[in-house]
Amino acid sequence: MTSEIAGVAASTDTHCPYCALQCAMTLTRAEGTVAGAGPVVVSGREFPTNRGGLCKKGWTSAELLRSPDRLTAPLVRGDDGLLHETEWHAALDLIAERLRAIREEHGADAVAVFGGGGLTNEKAYQLGKFARLALGTSRIDYNGRFCMSSAAAAGNRAFGIDRGMPFPLSDLDAASTVLLLGTNVAATMPPFIGHLSGAQDAGGLIVVDPRRTATVRLTDEGRGIHLQPTPGTDLALLLGLTHVVLAEGLADDGYLTARTEGFAQLRRSVAGWWPERVQSVTGVPAGMIRSVARRLAAGGGVYILTGRGVEQHVDGTDTATAAINLALALGLPGRPDSGYGTLTGQGNGQGGREHGQKCDQLPGYRRITDPAARAHVAAVWGVDASMIPGPGIPAVELLQALGTADGPKALLVHGANVVVSAPNASTVRAGLERLDLLVVSDFFLSETAALADVILPVLQWAEEEGTMTNLEGRVIRRRRALTPPAGVRDELWIMAELARRLDAPGTYSVDAGEVFDELRRASAGGIADYSGIDDAMLDAGAPVHWPCPVGSLGTPRLFADRFGHDDGRAHIVVVTPATHDSRIPGTGELTLITGRLLEHYQSGAQTRRVPELSSAQPEVRVTLHPAAAERYGIAEGDTVELSNERGVVHAKALLSRDVRPGDVFVPFHFAGDGTANLLTSDAVDPVSAMPEFKTGAVRVRRIEEAIIA
Repeated sequence: MTSEIAGVAASTDTHCPYCALQCAMTLTRAEGTVAGAGPVVVSGREFPTNRGGLCKKGWTSAELLRSPDRLTAPLVRGDDGLLHETEWHAALDLIAERLRAIREEHGADAVAVFGGGGLTNEKAYQLGKFARLALGTSRIDYNGRFCMSSAAAAGNRAFGIDRGMPFPLSDLDAASTVLLLGTNVAATMPPFIGHLSGAQDAGGLIVVDPRRTATVRLTDEGRGIHLQPTPGTDLALLLGLTHVVLAEGLADDGYLTARTEGFAQLRRSVAGWWPERVQSVTGVPAGMIRSVARRLAAGGGVYILTGRGVEQHVDGTDTATAAINLALALGLPGRPDSGYGTLTGQGNGQGGREHGQKCDQLPGYRRITDPAARAHVAAVWGVDASMIPGPGIPAVELLQALGTADGPKALLVHGANVVVSAPNASTVRAGLERLDLLVVSDFFLSETAALADVILPVLQWAEEEGTMTNLEGRVIRRRRALTPPAGVRDELWIMAELARRLDAPGTYSVDAGEVFDELRRASAGGIADYSGIDDAMLDAGAPVHWPCPVGSLGTPRLFADRFGHDDGRAHIVVVTPATHDSRIPGTGELTLITGRLLEHYQSGAQTRRVPELSSAQPEVRVTLHPAAAERYGIAEGDTVELSNERGVVHAKALLSRDVRPGDVFVPFHFAGDGTANLLTSDAVDPVSAMPEFKTGAVRVRRIEEAIIA
């Protein structure tokens, strides 16, 4: 740190506000500016995940801190239907009055809360406490349900614990083989690719993706292999790889006997998935399946990593489970030079699901139905355990219920833009419009905030204190570098003020440090135990990975001696593909694939406001193979319409051989009639409640500009 002026350091070490790499950066006030006033200059900082590098989003992250679009006063919708600025006390009084009336008439579960994976640990923790005690509702879930829920469910049932990467990212540096399934890290978290150079040099980077992405190109020139399955067939591919491992005697039998349960059932379940059969399902040549299986079994540092591309499906939990089963057959998890992991997407996607904003969990990754867990948390909160509601309902079901006869009549949204990010988006908008009260806390007028009855302006990342947990399960500090604009408030303060107005039990601190201390006590003894983490460790930049009980220095590598189940063993769960796949397109339809772009993040509510990023990707463009474009009479730059029974999207056509002839790719960062989620299904995985984001069927046609004018 350099010297401070008026309580705000001239230079502040912190972390990027975007993805779960949480790349380290330093914010320095531009010379001659007043303390706490912008602009600030971003520079990369040495840290294990990014090694001083940043992506476009990170380098431009400070531009939004003094954006002209910034909300700086509460807004309330008047009788004229318009939003009007008001004072904080008036906005909070109105919210409290409306919440009281709704609860009295319809019950506590008539009020719902929707959180976000970008909130700090402290805010996620206090939001869960606020919902359950101050509001008395069980109806809380968050947008991580759209991101990590299938990976989490698979990890929990296989390992008894859900930590995205159970080893430090730097372990990948020494790998000779890395299998990436359904993740385009070169676009979504570019500094990550520095950790793949060892596998590239060894010719062992294996990427599974139906598109030829920037990550796939890292395999060119003999640096690896691209497996290009038909969308939605990853489960069959993984069963085929496991079949080869077992049929050719490549499995680690000693490891399987000593450390797993269920191996015999696994052998029987994959017996029918020989490579030629898998080729007929996936389109991946049988020879490539055999070659990849043998490469994975060759040793020398082997890692299997999954991402949303294979998880955001109605069979996402089973697909992630199949990847885990393959890793177990090879004896990878818990080895010092090998492993299995899944790549968390949102900035605090890991910590955000550990401490209470998920509908079925209490702090420390405790099950809300466990009497001992309820008693422990209740004691920390200073209430009787009976005051804590039972489990709620997951995000898609919650959003579907908004404004219905038995559903929530009020919704409080923190850190999410569901009008763009939720599946079957037109039904979500309709649900929001049916509500008696919609309150959105945001720093910009997002598409969701634009529908609200009350909008509360909150802090941006560089204006707040707190902690985040990155994709490795490492807890890090977020430091205040700027004084927020007058009129903006911390969400901790908002929750405390509303709790006071609602005469809520418990205490609600406005100080992030005090909230973290309470979080530590609430998590103590849980799966995600933060009780041994203190400010001195974090301020020193110590590599603190949970679980970190009191007296511990943390656990950077899990599973070295035992897994998280009571018997200490990994549990192999047999999975098989569905006999009928409703995602298969019909005659005249293409397979819809959704995903991300390098320049944008999540719903785009932030990155679409950064000139450099927006100018590079100003509007939604749908990518078609030239053969498909010719079939439909579409040329580069034409306006096309994608449609199905859920909605219609209009966009410019981009022709590329990077997609298969039967597919169309649509990025999900754009709003209006370019919202990809107007087309996606709200059918969900039966285990994780993850919606089917990645694959669907759409009709495509060229349209004249005048039609949509």
